[in-house]
Amino acid sequence: MKQQETIDYLLKVVWQNMANSYNQIASGVGITQAIGYVLINIDKEGTPVSKLAGLLGVKSTSLSRMLNNMEAQNLIYREIAAGDKRSVKVFLTEYGVGKRQLAKGVVIAFNEYLNANLSSTERNSLVFALQKVNKLTLAYTITSDDDKQKD
Repeated sequence: MKQQETIDYLLKVVWQNMANSYNQIASGVGITQAIGYVLINIDKEGTPVSKLAGLLGVKSTSLSRMLNNMEAQNLIYREIAAGDKRSVKVFLTEYGVGKRQLAKGVVIAFNEYLNANLSSTERNSLVFALQKVNKLTLAYTITSDDDKQKD
C-alpha cells in the first residue's frame, strides 16, 4: 500500500488543507485557526484550562503560551475557579466575543459549503466512517504481530 493511500495520510492531508484555509481566513481578522478554535470552545460561564487542553489535544502547560498570547491580544482573561483554587477558568472579553462570532461564521460557512457539495448519503457515510475510525484509533494497541510486521 502506498503512503498516499493510507487512511492516516489522507486524514492528515485533508486536515492540513482545512487548517491552512482556516488560517488564511483567520489571518484576515488578526487571529489563527487555533485561536479561533479556542474562542469557539469557551463557554459564557468560563471554561477550565484543562477542558480547553483536552479539546485541543495538548497538555495544559502547552496551552499556556497560546493563552498568554490571547490575553495580550485582549481576547480572554483568566480567573481562579471559585469552587476549586487549583482550577483556572478562561473567559472571553467583549473583544473576544466579537472574534468568536467571526470564527463561528467561518466554520458555519465552510460546513454549509461542504454540505452543499456532498450528498446527504456521502455526508452521513463520511461522518459514520470518521466516528468509527476515531473509536478504532482509541481502541488500538500494538500487538506482537504488529511489531513483527515492522521488521
